[in-house]
Amino acid sequence: MEQREIEIFLMLADELHFGRAAERLHVSTARVSQTIKKLERRIGAPLFERTSRRVELTPIGRVLSDELRPAYQQIHDAIDRATAAACGGCERLRVGFIGAATGKFVLEVAEVFRAEHPNCEVQFHEKQFGAGLGPLRGGEFDMLLAAVPVFGAREADLTCGSVLFEGDRMLAVSARHPFARRPSVSFADLAATKVLRTTQAVPDYWDHALVPQHTPEGRPVERGPSFATAQEMLALVGAGFGAYPVPIQATSYHARPDVAYVPIHDAPPYQWRLVWLSAAETANVRAFDQAAATLAEARRT
Repeated sequence: MEQREIEIFLMLADELHFGRAAERLHVSTARVSQTIKKLERRIGAPLFERTSRRVELTPIGRVLSDELRPAYQQIHDAIDRATAAACGGCERLRVGFIGAATGKFVLEVAEVFRAEHPNCEVQFHEKQFGAGLGPLRGGEFDMLLAAVPVFGAREADLTCGSVLFEGDRMLAVSARHPFARRPSVSFADLAATKVLRTTQAVPDYWDHALVPQHTPEGRPVERGPSFATAQEMLALVGAGFGAYPVPIQATSYHARPDVAYVPIHDAPPYQWRLVWLSAAETANVRAFDQAAATLAEARRT
């Protein structure tokens, strides 16, 4: 089997969807289908069961996937080690983060990571929320730690790590706003004020996960001016141009006399994850994600 055939087979085994597998590999759906048919002819048995509603591995396909995956990973790890050796054993991992609270966590993860990978230099890059996923896709860094929705098929080229930590949602409002005198607000209250919007660099579904288009009762949520950075958002809020939901960590890292933070009592918490390009995944990326998960778990116990 050629390397590309193995990649296509294993990706389809993961996704169980020809279209999503093709998107993640940046090939056509026809290429995926042709490759699988070629493998099935070579092996002499179906590897996938296909219906109009689902794709599933056959027993033979499952055995092939289980046996191929460790060997394929060993090949990638060997290439990573050889690449590191070619540059004198010096490796580099660039980690992006959004906000001071996430930056502090990234620094702590880096200390755990360096204990096991002393030859890998970890570089840190703060990015503004309005930049969205552009810098990650543009190769400015290898991983991003941010409060992001679960992408699923909508961002098929990305891999999300596990939830590392959470934070309650607060509504940032002007200190002069009537909400500032309340102990808490609800999602329904968003219809009673303008809510700021992020720049267009953030996908619509990501924006809607942060600010619903309608309240639970179906009332539309009016949107206010746009912002690209946290400081722009806070300046607009403080001046009374609108409100915006933020994680509870903002009360410590972005305390301002003109801004009040009010709990949103019926909102799910923000969840922070590491995210990276699936095609650019390396042993160091996986190791850093594991170090982050280990540190997060230690903090919860």
